[in-house]
Formats: sequence, structure tokens, C-alpha cells
Amino acid sequence: MTNKTQFYTGKGDRGDTARLGGKARLSKDSALIDTIGTLDEATCAIGMARAHVQEPLLKEALPEVQRRLYRLMSHISATSEQRERYTGLFDEDVTWLESLIEALQATVPQLKKFVLPGDSPAGAACHMARAIVRRAERRLVAFAETETGVRPPNLAFINRLSSLMFVAALREDSCARQQLTMACSKPRN
Repeated sequence: MTNKTQFYTGKGDRGDTARLGGKARLSKDSALIDTIGTLDEATCAIGMARAHVQEPLLKEALPEVQRRLYRLMSHISATSEQRERYTGLFDEDVTWLESLIEALQATVPQLKKFVLPGDSPAGAACHMARAIVRRAERRLVAFAETETGVRPPNLAFINRLSSLMFVAALREDSCARQQLTMACSKPRN
């Protein structure tokens, strides 16, 4: 059986690409493509975190976070004429993230010092995702300053997302410490 799907077109071999809904080509080093690329890195990093997390709430929520990031990428990728068709995110999406943050925040101990990433593989993956989401936020803010029509909830969502990934890292590290304590306190035969 042969694979009929072709995964390349060759159209971008000269360093340009098209916008969603647009015919004109733009350089692959444009602010738009840089922003979309950084958002893509963020969703990949969230996928890496998702592959490691143990918290059931995160296992359920992170794929939905990734789907919403794709809606955001479609919104900013669309031409101004197509942007109403690709609406991106809404206030409800931001509220949803805030409720996740609050639920996780209730399960982690109070912070008393700076957090050093690396207490657990899952926590480290969440911290890496958080840092990449912060970079994506900087790119999105810069892009929104030059491009009209980027809806405010899209900016708020990416800001809350870094907070979610921080609390997710704290939760995963806390779970890992609890498991280690339980494993270490078991009597040896």
C-alpha cells in the first residue's frame, strides 16, 4: 500500500509562504511567520509536557489547550478579510484557563522561595513549555502592535497559559515529591 499523502509542496523553497486566505506571498522571516512558529513551538512543548504529566486534570486539559492554540494561530494567520471567519479565542477561553489555574493552585504548597525547574521530568517539561509560551506571548504582542484586528482575548489567553504551565509544573513536582517520599518510606525486605 502506498501513501497518497504528500507532505511537501515545494512552494516555499524560495523562503516565502502564503497567509491563510491570501494569495500574496510573504517572507518566512516576517513577524507573522515568526509568531506562528513560536506558537507552534509552544504547542509542541505543551505536548511534551502532556506526555509526562500525571495529574488527571492536566492530562485532560492540555490537549484542549493545544486545540485552542491552533484556533489562535488560525486567527492571526488569516488575512484581515478572512479574520472574521477565523475568530480565534474568546473571553470564555480565558475564563476556562483561569478556572484550571485555580483548581491546580489549590493543590500546591505555598511558595516560599524561587522555583528551580528540574525537580521532576514532568515539572521540567511544564517549565520548558511555560518559558516557550512566554516567548510566544512576546512575539504575539509585537505582532499585534503592527497588525490590526488581533482580538484581545487572544493576548489574554496566551498570558494566562504561561501561568497555567507554571502551576502545572508546581503540581507535578509536588506529586513527584509525594511519590518519592512514599517510596522511600516503605520498609525494605
